[in-house]
Amino acid sequence: VQLQAFGGGLVQPGGSLRLSCAASGRTFSRYGMGWFRQAPGKERKFVAAINYSGSTVYADFVKGRFTISRDNAEATVDLQMNSLKPEDTAVYYCAADLYGLADPRTDNYEYWGRGTLVTVSS
Repeated sequence: VQLQAFGGGLVQPGGSLRLSCAASGRTFSRYGMGWFRQAPGKERKFVAAINYSGSTVYADFVKGRFTISRDNAEATVDLQMNSLKPEDTAVYYCAADLYGLADPRTDNYEYWGRGTLVTVSS
């Protein structure tokens, strides 16, 4: 499974950005997919996840601001980020869980894409 995340960039506080992650593999619909982020000098943190059937889980610090969604036909998972704050600045990674779960635990994801940098600054 290969994952490619894109859509990062520079955005002002209060702005929006949409990240996308494209996955290879013929069984994408069976994967659980997650988004994580890592700020400079900090540990990688869970952001949001979606299981194979579309159920979602969010970290408390993004609830109401971020939305994860998937398109199984296109083999993509998106992260819509609204009301961005400077503390949302990080490298964002997508990951695949071959067991189909929406899991907040980093260790449970078997495949990771390269990150995409999101910078929230005025």
